[in-house]
Amino acid sequence: MKAKVLVLTGDGINCERETARAFELAGAEAKILHINDLLSAPKTLHSYQAFALPGGFSFGDDLGSGQVLALKLQSLLGAELKEYVARKNPVIGICNGFQALTKLGLLPEPFAPRTMALAKNDSGSFLDRWVHLTAEEKSICIWTKGLSSLTLPIRHGEGKVTLLAGEEEIIHRKLIANGQIPLRYTEEVNGSFGRIAGVCDPLGLVFGLMPHPEAAISNLQHPQSSSLQNRDAPGVGLQIFENCVKYIEGR
Repeated sequence: MKAKVLVLTGDGINCERETARAFELAGAEAKILHINDLLSAPKTLHSYQAFALPGGFSFGDDLGSGQVLALKLQSLLGAELKEYVARKNPVIGICNGFQALTKLGLLPEPFAPRTMALAKNDSGSFLDRWVHLTAEEKSICIWTKGLSSLTLPIRHGEGKVTLLAGEEEIIHRKLIANGQIPLRYTEEVNGSFGRIAGVCDPLGLVFGLMPHPEAAISNLQHPQSSSLQNRDAPGVGLQIFENCVKYIEGR
């Protein structure tokens, strides 16, 4: 049977179709479910082997990116989500989803005191462009396995990774030692500490990233596709979703 993935939608989330399509191309069966339907039947979550929080502008980001979404999930899905993560099911949060996972307290360590946040870009403006990234070889993240360098699009206003004031270097060194920084920007982008573009939990299963891999599942989506020899080939972003499916199938 195919791996089953739950992709959240509703209340300003707008990348659910692209995210579901990426999982389907990776060999999974993706179900797009409105947040209200999930919260009305929280145990539905356990019918799926992976959970995705796509990008967008949940609740208009009125109280901060991902803030209301995180509060809603925490109050109505908290116990089920905690159990879901404890059962070692993969979870991914992309852009707004990353912001929500952080405010839920799932990153960098599930349900521990928060040591990380996502703040407004140093530029003070919304960023919408493609960026170059390096995937850390020693990372334990199952989502980035086998990747080394990649180019993905970003589109965010609050993507600057910040660490607990006064303990930045200590936390950064701990994340490095634990292999919890799968992705870094190759150049300064938004002011993220250590140019961090993505973070995973200590098991490498809960993964949050600001770039959009679901928008790079085909080379045709690349801005320089016309000059690529293999322009019809799968894009580098697809491997992130394939890695999740392989993990599920190998359990």
